[in-house]
Amino acid sequence: MNKFSTTLLTATMAGILSTSAIAADYKFKFQSSDPAGDKNFQVQKEWTQRVEEMTGGRVQIDLLPVGSIFKHTETLDGIKMGILDGHITATEFFSGKDPAFGLIGNTVGAWSNTQQLLQYVNYGGGYELMNELYAPYGVKFIGGSTTGVESLVSRVPLDSVADLKGLKLRAPEGLVQRVFAAAGAAPVNLPGSEVFTGLSKGVIDAADYTVFSTNQKAGMNDIATHPVQPGFHSLPLIDISMNKKKWDALPADIQAILTVSVRDFSEDMTTQLRIADQAAVKAAKADPNITIHDWSAEERKKFREIARTQWAEFAKGSANAQKVYDSITKYLEENDLL
Repeated sequence: MNKFSTTLLTATMAGILSTSAIAADYKFKFQSSDPAGDKNFQVQKEWTQRVEEMTGGRVQIDLLPVGSIFKHTETLDGIKMGILDGHITATEFFSGKDPAFGLIGNTVGAWSNTQQLLQYVNYGGGYELMNELYAPYGVKFIGGSTTGVESLVSRVPLDSVADLKGLKLRAPEGLVQRVFAAAGAAPVNLPGSEVFTGLSKGVIDAADYTVFSTNQKAGMNDIATHPVQPGFHSLPLIDISMNKKKWDALPADIQAILTVSVRDFSEDMTTQLRIADQAAVKAAKADPNITIHDWSAEERKKFREIARTQWAEFAKGSANAQKVYDSITKYLEENDLL
């Protein structure tokens, strides 16, 4: 081996060793609330890859699918205990710890599109409030995203609030169930894994499940042929957070990269799901057996007014929940969104 080759090899090995040493200092374990096969998880994995590239290999995030170490409702404890370094999850999953998480995590009926929620989080006080709520757990809220306003899958035509009366509707516990019950529906507790079977057997008439494209891919619209799209009810806050001490130990440039990367992630997530929804809606419209129902502005307003009464009731659950209620309603009023 000539002198030039030896020098090049030495320099290359030194660079590799140097990068490895730095990367080892910032190697984190995050857990997602989504299964590995979901599109959401795939977009999240792409985010971790971009973070590694943007930091020149200094930050490596090992993203685990839902349930790998903790239940989806327990990742906050996992970070607090130091077993997990961070999570990508729906904030509403922690409403059992404080109703405030349920209210800010899914203010049912508040947001008509993803930009409204993201504007509140990034510029309307949501970012600061989330960090205040997470402080007792030793967790840093890096930034928020969302999916899309979720569609309703239904076996029966739904065109108005009146049509919800007596409807056997699968909905998550907490604020979502409260709102639908106040609107006249009969909410049913059913795990997500049993929604398809419940609809096909008539155990439920409809379901609050997820975005249109995911429902379509899962065959939900084939057995519940009256989907409501665009949705009007559920728009979950998806948060990317990590251990506060480990965040504080990061150099300022990496903190800035992570912050900006999450804003890019939110744009990536919402755009990819919106594209998928558009394609799924087109396919559904071409199917003569599927009828898509789009609620009028008047009916959407009626539902929001019902939802708002339940926000106020939910806010009574804790001082933090009241703080969230005051923050969100103030923002909605100032921006003429109520």
